[in-house]
Amino acid sequence: MALFRAGRCFPPPPHDEIGHTWHHTDIALFDYTKLGGKAALARQGVNLESGMPSFGVLVSDAQIWDILAYIKSTWPDQKRQVQADRSSAERQSQGN
Repeated sequence: MALFRAGRCFPPPPHDEIGHTWHHTDIALFDYTKLGGKAALARQGVNLESGMPSFGVLVSDAQIWDILAYIKSTWPDQKRQVQADRSSAERQSQGN
């Protein structure tokens, strides 16, 4: 979740292994990118402001998946495996 100071969001963390992007599933990353932070969080029942804008009107779904694939390709093997396992578990829990 975003942290706030004086009504403003802190800048996003880096998308490498130092940041926390790899903690999130593919679906969560896709939704956050396409819908923006506030709408993606609302889907999870969280009412919170976010500094992440929606990119769904600027890029196609396929382009979002390509961007996410590139970001994931920069992570170390262990981080990619953890993220892939979380994504697989989420897909299985949803019957996909």
